[in-house]
Amino acid sequence: MQNLKDLFVLFFKIGLFTFGGGYAMLPLLKDELVSKRRMLTEEELLDMYAIGQCTPGIIAVNVATFIGYRQARIKGAVASTLGMIFPSLLIITMIALVLRQYMYNRYVSYAFAGIRIGVVALIASVVVDLWKKNVRNYTDGTIFIAALALLGVFNLSAVWVVIAAAVLALLIGEYVRK
Repeated sequence: MQNLKDLFVLFFKIGLFTFGGGYAMLPLLKDELVSKRRMLTEEELLDMYAIGQCTPGIIAVNVATFIGYRQARIKGAVASTLGMIFPSLLIITMIALVLRQYMYNRYVSYAFAGIRIGVVALIASVVVDLWKKNVRNYTDGTIFIAALALLGVFNLSAVWVVIAAAVLALLIGEYVRK
């Protein structure tokens, strides 16, 4: 069982450096939970992330809750969730107190533009890494491109796209086996 304080601190750290939402936290989760601490395999992390994406609520909080629960049941879920939420609460409170005065400052605008670009780079690196590890053939690539089109072009809900991809892969897998 993972120490509750360690879970809180781990997710506090991840929450502190997760700019851009749940997608941006995936590289941090992978580095901390898979590479450094070996608490999860990459496949387990991706499974939890997919479930967190499909579950109502904030992806980052859902994933932290699932991982905490896996490590130390209810107490672990609470510790991980609080660790993930607390940095945002502190940062948003400080920003709200200060931003009103500096909202139109060009340096603040430049800093936020830089943060957004950095988040895009983080997400792109995750996409490339996931592509390399999960797209093994033309069928996988086709499902990926179809899912991307459904999300980006048709603006379909991620929940429906994940379900459709799972059903399509299941049907193709059964067809190939015959």
